Amino acid sequence: MPQYKYRAKKGPEDIVEGTIEAQSEPEAVEKISELGYLPIRITLDEHPSERQRSAVSHKPIGRIRSGEITIFSRQLASLLKAGVPILNGLGIIAEQSENVNLKRVLDDMGNSIKDGSTLSSTIMQYPKVFPPLYIAMIRTGEDSGALPEVLLRIAEYRAKQEEMFSRFRMAMAYPILMAMVGIGTVVFMLTFVMPRLMKLFVNMEQELPLPTRILISISQSLQKWWYWLIIILLLAIAIIKREAATKAGKISMSLLKLHMPIFGKVMIKADLACFSRTLELLVKSGVTILKAIDIAIPVLDNEIIKSQLRQSYKELEQGGSFGRSLKKSKLFPIFMTNLIIVGEESGKLDEALAEVADSYERDTDEAMKVAASLLEPLMILVMGLIVGFIVVSMLLPVFEINVMVK
Repeated sequence: MPQYKYRAKKGPEDIVEGTIEAQSEPEAVEKISELGYLPIRITLDEHPSERQRSAVSHKPIGRIRSGEITIFSRQLASLLKAGVPILNGLGIIAEQSENVNLKRVLDDMGNSIKDGSTLSSTIMQYPKVFPPLYIAMIRTGEDSGALPEVLLRIAEYRAKQEEMFSRFRMAMAYPILMAMVGIGTVVFMLTFVMPRLMKLFVNMEQELPLPTRILISISQSLQKWWYWLIIILLLAIAIIKREAATKAGKISMSLLKLHMPIFGKVMIKADLACFSRTLELLVKSGVTILKAIDIAIPVLDNEIIKSQLRQSYKELEQGGSFGRSLKKSKLFPIFMTNLIIVGEESGKLDEALAEVADSYERDTDEAMKVAASLLEPLMILVMGLIVGFIVVSMLLPVFEINVMVK
């Protein structure tokens, strides 16, 4: 029988460590709880030979969309619930798949399982397709014998995340389209319309109005140096992308996001909603809290939030409270930290995390709708002012000619 190493709380401050035999991790959690301990961390005590067998190779694959993995998870859960063996289920889904890359992955997974591998060890070979969260959930489902239910939870979780990103893209689609059309209109007027009017303005003996001179200067610069402007723009984008990939750049970008007026709080809530939903899913599936936090932290993009969560992870590992540790940081809202503290004390941490995620997802969704509704008229106003300035600048000399004629 497998042995599990554990670290648990015996009382408010006492920490105990030991090993226990169990068929699966959830069974180990149950046995430790029966001893009167609160499990903090549980790890499988592997032999060296088993470690070697668990080593994975990262196989190269083509592009597979996130939505296709969500559909795969739901389909496999339905087939397993209907009593179809996992090997046959993978074959059925592979046969129906229109994506050649996904079909190849599923065929390969089927061959590995046919050779005696588990589903969790098989999907570890494709880290770009199946993230650590997915792998941990599948392993928990295999250990507890509830793989179909776990697959459905994964599918629902991924569907919610994809829906949030879809709503964000839809909210930003119209303003981005307006910006592109507006920029195209301005460039057309400066490079096509303005040069034809300049011939008329040059023949005028009087001094042109200031707005017209400014417009002519911009138009001439754009015609003469347009390729330099494109090169500078591309270089700026390349430098920003390169710096953003470094550790210092990630921290700087994270600080910028957190301190942005209005949008900063929305971004914090969006990140915390994602983290809470991920942690809730893992805890509900029987993953120990320390392991769940360790898996959930990389889901976030903000380095500042990740750093604070890692600090809380260390305090929890030493026997402290996760919620109280978060409360020490001014970064996390009181609403979230209080709910997590109550959830820890009542033994219903998954319910507390679900409430946090639901609340922040609603707030984020409403904020995106408000931002989109305000952004549209704001962009119309800005583009109207720019186009209005161009039109007025072109017409002012014409009005002065009429005045001179009269």
